[in-house]
Amino acid sequence: MIFSELYGAYYNAVASILRTAVQAPVTTETMRRLIAENAFGESLLNVEPAIREGRWQLLLPDGTTPLQNVPAMPLTILQRRWLKAIALDPRIRLFPVRLPDDPEVEPLFTPEDYDVFDKYADGDPYEDEEYIRRFRMILKAIHDGTPLRIDTRNRYGGITDLVLMPKYLEYSEKDDKFRLIGNGSRYGRVLNLGRIVKCRPYGKPFTENTENAVSQRTEEIILELLDERNTLERALLHFAHFEKEAEQVEDRRYRLTVRYDKDDETEMVIRVLSFGPTLRVLGPSHFENRIKERLKKQKNCGLS
Repeated sequence: MIFSELYGAYYNAVASILRTAVQAPVTTETMRRLIAENAFGESLLNVEPAIREGRWQLLLPDGTTPLQNVPAMPLTILQRRWLKAIALDPRIRLFPVRLPDDPEVEPLFTPEDYDVFDKYADGDPYEDEEYIRRFRMILKAIHDGTPLRIDTRNRYGGITDLVLMPKYLEYSEKDDKFRLIGNGSRYGRVLNLGRIVKCRPYGKPFTENTENAVSQRTEEIILELLDERNTLERALLHFAHFEKEAEQVEDRRYRLTVRYDKDDETEMVIRVLSFGPTLRVLGPSHFENRIKERLKKQKNCGLS
């Protein structure tokens, strides 16, 4: 990772110790506290002895430092170029962050440098100001744990008004869309952000219906995968945004367990069928039946 070395836990812990030492001597107790706050539990076994024994010549025996100024951690050229490239992604505008303009460096890559295959072309309108405003409102409501009142366009073109407690957002790389997952007053809901036409805080008392919470609307399918024509890599990429486990059962045979929202079952059937004979459904039975029904319809339409 580009930032892992210069901005890792050890560097942050040592920088915190040096910032303190510039102002006043650092005691052993203070050093241990700063390491615990900025690194991992086992870091005490490495960082403290290295400083105390003088292997890292950063502190003097009295706890002071020969440094005259607070340590700085400037970005490398590679990091600046990577940030410049990330700033070109329209999705970055969804979040309330400002990346440096940095006209002195070229982006590490641009959208013209790569092609994405097997991806729908009707992604969310990330540059639309109203979409950005709704996205940020939803993100804040998730962080604050406050309910929202939402008007969303249903599959028939009508407007559905509902109230829900937002839980989290998920992004589909294949669909290029964000979805909001939340618990409603009557049932859990999964909403495409691109279909939301109005969103505002719900300023009234709200009680979640835990009987049909989002976590209880999750379904699970078990698939058997034969790794031919790079099927394993394609399947892991295809289901990358789903919760899943994979285990090898034979030389080229794998068992893949995928969890998905019940509202997405039709899409999941289509995804599984797209792999052809290299992917077989082991269960549950109702999902197997949906696969069979879909295949029969394709055969009747001359699509087999």
